[in-house]
Amino acid sequence: MPPNDNRIDARDWSLLAVLSILWGGSFFFNGAALRELPPLTLVLLRVALGAAILLPLLRVQGIGFPRGKLGWKPFFAIGLLNNVIPFSLIVIGQTFIPSGLASILNATTPLFTVTVMAMAGEEALQMRRVAGVVLGVVGVVILRGWGIETRPGQGFGILLCLGGACSYGFAALAARRLLKDSAPLGTATFQLMASTVMMAVVAAVMEQPWHLPAPGLTTWLAVLGLAGLSTALAYIVFFQILRRSGATNVMLVTLLIPVTAILLGWLLLGEPISMREIAGAIVIGSALLVIDGRVLRMLQRVA
Repeated sequence: MPPNDNRIDARDWSLLAVLSILWGGSFFFNGAALRELPPLTLVLLRVALGAAILLPLLRVQGIGFPRGKLGWKPFFAIGLLNNVIPFSLIVIGQTFIPSGLASILNATTPLFTVTVMAMAGEEALQMRRVAGVVLGVVGVVILRGWGIETRPGQGFGILLCLGGACSYGFAALAARRLLKDSAPLGTATFQLMASTVMMAVVAAVMEQPWHLPAPGLTTWLAVLGLAGLSTALAYIVFFQILRRSGATNVMLVTLLIPVTAILLGWLLLGEPISMREIAGAIVIGSALLVIDGRVLRMLQRVA
C-alpha cells in the first residue's frame, strides 16, 4: 500500500499507540542504565542487542541479507540518521537535562519532519498539518509542565536533544526514498546491524568500553528492555507504519509518548493524574484531530 500522508486509518492509529508505549519506555530505560554505563556504550549495546534479537526472525521469515556494498548502503544511511546520531545525541543530552524535558524536546520531531519533507518536495507543506503539530507540541509542554531545572550544561543538553529530533526528520526522508519496498522486519534488522558496526567504532574510540566495570543486574535489565522493546520490536512497528501511512504521520508518535507514559503510570503504578496533565492530553488529542483532517472536513460539510 503506498503511503498516504493525509489520513491515518484505525490500524495505524493503534500501531502509533503501541509505538508510543515502546519508545516512551526508552527514556526510563536510558535514565536507569546511564547510572552505570557511559552514553555511547549504552547506544552500542542498544543497537547490537536489538539486532541480535531480530536476527533469528529473519530466518523464520525467509528474508535474505542485502548483497554487496550497494545493497548495504541504504541501511548504513538509515542507521546513521535513525540510530547512531539521534540515539547518541539524546542519550548524551539526558546526562544534562531531566528525562521529562528530553521527551518534550523529542516531541518536536514532527515539526522537523514536516519541514524536511516539504523542502525535499516529498510532501506538501499544509498549514493544517503545521498548525496541528505546533498545537501538539504546546500540549506536550502543558502535559509535562515546563519546570526547567537549572543544571550545568542544560542549554547544551537541550541543543543535543533538538539535534536528535532533527536527525529523525532526515531519517524519515531517507527511509521513504531508499527503503520503500523493503520488508519492515528486514529494514529494522539491517539498519540495526549497520548501526552496530558504526557505534562499535565510535564507542571504542571515545569510551573504550572493555575497560569499564561490569554493570549490575538492574542496569542489564534496563539495557535488555531498551534493546528488546524500545528498539527491536519498536522498529518493526515503526517501519510498518512508515510504509503504510508515510513519514510525517509516523513521527506523530512523539506527541503520543508523554500521554502514554502518564497513562501507564496511572494504570500500573497508581500515580495520580493532575488537571494540568488532563488539559495537556486534551490539547494533544485536538492537535491529532487537526492533523488527521477528517473531523474538520466533516464539520465543513455539516456547516
